[in-house]
Amino acid sequence: MAEQSADCQTGRVARRRVFYIPGYDPIHPRRYRELYRKEGAAQAEISGYALSLRAKRTGGAYGWHVQSAQDGAEVNADVEVLVWSDIVRDSMSSTIPATYGQLVRTAWEYIATGTLFRLMRLRKGPVIAALYPVGALLLQLALALALGWLAFTAVAFAAGWVIGNWSVYPAVLIGAGLAWAVLRWFKAKDGKLFAYYLMHDYAYAARWHGANPPALEARMAEFGDTIAEALAQDWDEVLVVGHSSGAHLAVSVLADLIRAGKVPPKGPALGFLSLGQVAPMVSFLRDAWRLRADLQYLSARAELTWIDVTAPGDGCAFALCDPVSVSGVAPQGKRWPLVFSAQFTRSLSPERWKALRWKFFRLHFQYLCAFDRPLDYDYFRITAGPLTLAARYADRPPSASRIDHAVSRYTSTAP
Repeated sequence: MAEQSADCQTGRVARRRVFYIPGYDPIHPRRYRELYRKEGAAQAEISGYALSLRAKRTGGAYGWHVQSAQDGAEVNADVEVLVWSDIVRDSMSSTIPATYGQLVRTAWEYIATGTLFRLMRLRKGPVIAALYPVGALLLQLALALALGWLAFTAVAFAAGWVIGNWSVYPAVLIGAGLAWAVLRWFKAKDGKLFAYYLMHDYAYAARWHGANPPALEARMAEFGDTIAEALAQDWDEVLVVGHSSGAHLAVSVLADLIRAGKVPPKGPALGFLSLGQVAPMVSFLRDAWRLRADLQYLSARAELTWIDVTAPGDGCAFALCDPVSVSGVAPQGKRWPLVFSAQFTRSLSPERWKALRWKFFRLHFQYLCAFDRPLDYDYFRITAGPLTLAARYADRPPSASRIDHAVSRYTSTAP
């Protein structure tokens, strides 16, 4: 078991392990390395520090090594990513009819149980984002059927006018073929429309009513073992970062580690940074017992520091919604999370905010990017700077406009 260093006890960091858990994303984690490289260089230039990347030195899954000089201190950090993009791709391999079947089942899960209406009491943005793929896919279907019907009637009328009594079946085939071609065209353009992508995302949670599928649970357990190994080594800080749906996966990974006694009392400082979280989309579902139990458990633990950062400008996140409290599972003695805003409208210049304001999916990743007028949130200072997460935000008050009362209908933590 590693002894906690004197620097770690005073909140100073020279060596850090960072474990990043992405959200529902079918793209290989190399995109996050390139994002860190590009945006880190931009933030370093803006803020006046040095930051560079090279190959990871710790082995294991995908990641990278960071060297940084900030505030007169040299810091080395090794970043490792939970790779579950293959699981995401498998879940997105549905046919067009299967995707419309997902639409019906997912809408039923959220609407029939009243979950959608309770989520609307939190933030409208992520609910609109959840309704968007439903509306978009139904509109695509309506357009396909309308064009198919027009083709059918035109062919049937022309054939009847020119050659008299003509079988209707060729016209049906032509109309159906056109409708199917239109649907296939929309699916091919989903890289810009995101209707299929978002439908698969919400359907992934709704399919198991808020529980994690076995393949994902196995991947989380493996990642947890890797974090446990780091906690038993001579690092100054072990920092777990969860973005979007990766935030609530991180909650469960960390809760499992602490329950299993794998967080040594004299080991590295343990920090948890949740960014742009969408936990209520899952924790409000009827069978999300594991997540609700993990939220409740983690929120009272002294073994870690949990900081939750969102921003009202991010329409895809439940901004300033305390994921523990709104889920109705806040325990006596609740410590975490400290909830505050990244304040996009202040930490981005008016020109930059104007350029990004309507790019909803890009803004959902802004937490991982550079700010041209940074305030007290800087992803690259947190992950590669000389202070632990606890020390950096020791005196930071929570945002006054946070939502921290129970809203969920389902609050049980066991079947």
